[in-house]
Amino acid sequence: MSVVGGKPRGTPPWEINPTRYGLSGGGVNVTGDEVKKLDVLSNDMVVNMLKSSFSTCVLVSEEEKNAIIIDPDKQGKYIVCFDPLDGSSNIDCLVSIGTIFAIYKKTSDSQPNEKDALQSGRNIIAAGYALYGSATMLVLSAGKGVNCFMLDPAIGEFILVDKNVTMKKKGNIYSINEGYAKYFDPAVTEYITRKKFPKDGSAPYGARYIGSMVADVHRTLMYGGIFLYPANSKSPKGKLRLLYECNPMAYIIEQAGGMATTGKEAVLDIVPESIHQRAPIIMGSRDDVQEYLNIVNQSS
Repeated sequence: MSVVGGKPRGTPPWEINPTRYGLSGGGVNVTGDEVKKLDVLSNDMVVNMLKSSFSTCVLVSEEEKNAIIIDPDKQGKYIVCFDPLDGSSNIDCLVSIGTIFAIYKKTSDSQPNEKDALQSGRNIIAAGYALYGSATMLVLSAGKGVNCFMLDPAIGEFILVDKNVTMKKKGNIYSINEGYAKYFDPAVTEYITRKKFPKDGSAPYGARYIGSMVADVHRTLMYGGIFLYPANSKSPKGKLRLLYECNPMAYIIEQAGGMATTGKEAVLDIVPESIHQRAPIIMGSRDDVQEYLNIVNQSS
């Protein structure tokens, strides 16, 4: 590597600054997660861009306790709910992370307020995520299928690389944090056991779990299979947030031909009561999710 003035040749203008990583010193955010410097930076960037778009009126961020109401002179008609940096606990080990978002249209005639964001996922008009990994990809749906765009850094534009993505009806990968097995409901334990020890003599499923929802769901979208973050005895209401994690991902999965459920109802059918509400979620290939639901129904 060529070095000039103590810095690698080709160092970008913002420089390689290790202080951008690690904890921000701000403790935990409103949902109880440790806040890192890139969490703060990414939240500020997303909020500022949306404010300056003149198209939004209410913003809901994982990093903000209350909804952000856009100044009247910059207001538009859209509501955006987002996780500015999903998987940020993995920043320091360079695992893929991303940004998740869902866009709604304001339905009331009153002045914009937090309640405008409390819409079911069926009202989403567009949703998607950006994945920052070996490349930068934007996965987007506006209600007519799912398209994937790859960032070409040479021209600074996103190029369509996968059109009308369709999930496999059945996969061979399951994704769940088995460190919580102690707290699993019996139906979850039974399902995972069947994946490991198939009764029909077929090959067992492979286990893949990254710990960044955006990366785990993207793999599930591309390869098929199932992603599970169910309720358990430790988190009876689930852990992932409905408005800016579960709903956008459920929307993408359904648009690609998959299923997304809490185990009791479709994720997109839930009418939220608060902006940081949590929900269980099981999603992926249709046959895999249906098999899970069959076990839940048999055990109830």
